[in-house]
Amino acid sequence: MSEPHGWDETTWRGLVNQVRAGRNLRPDTWPGGARCAVALSFDSDHETNELRDGGQSPARLSWGEFGSRRGLPRIRAALDRHGFKASFFVPAVSALLHPDEQRDLAQDGHEIGLHGWIHEVNSRLDHATERDLMFRAADTLERLAGTRPVGMRTPSWDYSPNTLAIARELGLAYDSSLFADDDPYEIVADGEPTGIVELPVEWIRDDAVYFTMNRFGAQRPYTPPEAVLDIFTREFEGAYADGGLFLLTMHPHVIGYRSRMFILETLLERIADRGDCWVATHADIARHCAAAAGLKGQT
Repeated sequence: MSEPHGWDETTWRGLVNQVRAGRNLRPDTWPGGARCAVALSFDSDHETNELRDGGQSPARLSWGEFGSRRGLPRIRAALDRHGFKASFFVPAVSALLHPDEQRDLAQDGHEIGLHGWIHEVNSRLDHATERDLMFRAADTLERLAGTRPVGMRTPSWDYSPNTLAIARELGLAYDSSLFADDDPYEIVADGEPTGIVELPVEWIRDDAVYFTMNRFGAQRPYTPPEAVLDIFTREFEGAYADGGLFLLTMHPHVIGYRSRMFILETLLERIADRGDCWVATHADIARHCAAAAGLKGQT
């Protein structure tokens, strides 16, 4: 393929249209007359952040272990105080390393969603490898959590040209890896509606971008926790004012420290104090949006 400035219209338009935002799926009403929907999600990457790149550092692996050992129990306690249910997106290797964690979460009514096999980068994989990993991950989570996943979040929100087709083959109801809106929308593939609900993400609504530390790289925490709370709160208040969706992505090994948990705890208090927010799993929100829009599932 030539340099991008030499592409013809068929080439660049075809690339853009592979995965596109279709109709807006924000419903006219949320359950119980709620003003807005709140989707709290936690990517339980744990040790796979190190394993994915072939890393063998016991120190980096222990950072992931902290997420399961300390971070996740603190998160669950904060959610339990309000009776809120959340979605946990779990690489299959993380689930195999911490199987009781997945079973306990599922038994408590939280959702376990697809998040790759070992937090791989999909765009570096051929179709057969990506498909094998996604199907094996779905089988593994079903075996450990007792319920087959109905939605996915790709590792690092990375899409290959094959990812959506594999998701459709898996029969997934929703994805939460794309950025084209604040509110839910239907994913369109090459101009055709898919019946898959997108619950869009954003880096500014992700704790990792503010707090990630890599001793041997250029990544350093740069934002005070109070500022992160302010950003998340403004995002929530905006969604509340619009009557839309507030979706937040967090990581047990990032948010789960004593000096950061107040961000989540304060935000949950504010959401609870509103009294008219529907806090639900991604799966439940996707189902509601699909039903309200009359989606018949994948086409």
